[in-house]
Amino acid sequence: MKNIRNNEHSDRRSAAKDAKAALVEAFRAAKKAAEPTREARQTERRLIAEARDKRRSEREQMKLDEQNRVAAEAAARDAAVTAAARAEIDARELADKNRIERVLQDEAARKAERDRRYANRKARQA
Repeated sequence: MKNIRNNEHSDRRSAAKDAKAALVEAFRAAKKAAEPTREARQTERRLIAEARDKRRSEREQMKLDEQNRVAAEAAARDAAVTAAARAEIDARELADKNRIERVLQDEAARKAERDRRYANRKARQA
């Protein structure tokens, strides 16, 4: 037994139309019933999104501050290394200069001693 009732095409169409209208009406009723909670949820979501954006901007600012701090420390470290290298070069140049002065003084002292001995020898011969 297939279908005892004799449904014609127009009966089926009207039943489908009525079912669709009932679904639309149920949707509208549910939408009206949820209206106060919808606004509260939207407000809550907006507040959550604002808080999330604020935390994100704070994290980005902290990351930027950290990068700046690291860059400043690297610059200070480079400056200290450069200053230490310059001081070492200056000390080496000063030591070389002092050594050259001592060599020249020693050479001048040897020449003066040689000239004195020569003058003494000439004075004895004369």
